[in-house]
Amino acid sequence: MEKIAVICVGNRLMLDDGIGPAVFDELSKKYLFPKHVSLIDAGCMTMDLLPVVRENDFLIVVDAVDGTGEAPGTVFRFAPEDIADHPVMQSLHDLRVIDLLNAAALLGYEARGICFGVQVENMSPAVVTEGLTPDVYDSLPLAVDSVLAELVRHGVAFKHADGSPFVAPTESAELAGTPKQAAIEDDVDFAVHTR
Repeated sequence: MEKIAVICVGNRLMLDDGIGPAVFDELSKKYLFPKHVSLIDAGCMTMDLLPVVRENDFLIVVDAVDGTGEAPGTVFRFAPEDIADHPVMQSLHDLRVIDLLNAAALLGYEARGICFGVQVENMSPAVVTEGLTPDVYDSLPLAVDSVLAELVRHGVAFKHADGSPFVAPTESAELAGTPKQAAIEDDVDFAVHTR
């Protein structure tokens, strides 16, 4: 069975940089996942995550991004290598997911991954501030749903916190009731999800 790690990256005390930890809180509070799925509140991305790469087959990373040209709160789905060469869009942390995967590959560990990035409005408050700006906070359900959809895509069955099974919506329900999705055709091809 494929082992999956959901790695939520960010600093809770720097406004929108806390989107990853906010997604972690929602997932851990509202859902029960099988043993082959790990939820990790990673703080800032570091090489300390190399054992996570070694122990898992697939990584889902949630992080704040900037420089996308889209409105704050826009949720992106992209492969780690897509953001590495993008001239503007960037993770807000010194160590990027692609750097972690490349370092792991040098050590003989191999894992595939996908990233969900949320465009920030402010991740540099004048004073330490916990919380998210309104537009980024409003995108939290979409970011959580994006992670859940990725897990469903990988065949993971999980439950709500009350023990009832999670049932993915049908395609017709998705088309009727979910936010619009589009692709950006710049230097990379990644999905953009807007409210």
